[in-house]
Amino acid sequence: MKHKSYGENTLRQYGGNILRSHGMAQEKRFLQHGTVSVYEHSVAVALMCLQLARLLHLRTNTRSLVRGALLHDYFLYDWHIKEKDRPLHGTHHARRAMANAQRDFGLNHIEKNMILAHMFPLNLTLPRYRESVLLCAADKICAARETWQGVFRKR
Repeated sequence: MKHKSYGENTLRQYGGNILRSHGMAQEKRFLQHGTVSVYEHSVAVALMCLQLARLLHLRTNTRSLVRGALLHDYFLYDWHIKEKDRPLHGTHHARRAMANAQRDFGLNHIEKNMILAHMFPLNLTLPRYRESVLLCAADKICAARETWQGVFRKR
């Protein structure tokens, strides 16, 4: 039997229903950075949030940290396909993700801020909680890693 890490166990404990949801199944079909799906990116970001919180010895609401991280890109469309009625993805997808997540799972105030602020400073919603700041950092770390991995695979 394979040993599960703290992060994997914590993800299942607080985000199991999200991971098994129809919306997350949809995310597996959409690419985020390079060859990484939105689903894979969301899981990586949630794990990175947990790692950063542990490394920095930060007290957080672990349930909100996991849920907000898993749902931060819950926009549920392929952003690579241009649609004339859809605003610019980079500055508007956080609002769409928050609305979808609220509809499908219900969110508390920490989770809402995490999702809305995760693109700061590209969007102007300020991260108001430790969990939001961790998500901003984790998302950028994972996005950079995923993008660069894609660049080096092409060579």
